[in-house]
Amino acid sequence: MPSITPKQRHWLKQQAHHLKPVVMLGQHGLTEAVLREIRIALDHHELIKVKISAGDRAERDQLITAITEETGAELVQRVGNAASLYRHNPDKAEPFRLPAI
Repeated sequence: MPSITPKQRHWLKQQAHHLKPVVMLGQHGLTEAVLREIRIALDHHELIKVKISAGDRAERDQLITAITEETGAELVQRVGNAASLYRHNPDKAEPFRLPAI
């Protein structure tokens, strides 16, 4: 998947601002079930927010990296313990419209 441009990232940050987390990671960490839910949410919404309530900052960064590698999503923004992720779904009837490059 081609990387999103800075202009598109800025626009996605604006769109993600009002979103509530659809997936929350807790004490059990990143399990296969959590990854499956993230993939389903990305397929359905394309832009999601994930809340990570485990560990310190470095551990949360590692979890976000693992999520992006496993799901093929791109990190749009990370604020505190929330990460906004985007993955284009070409099969979606009405795909998320990114601004032109």
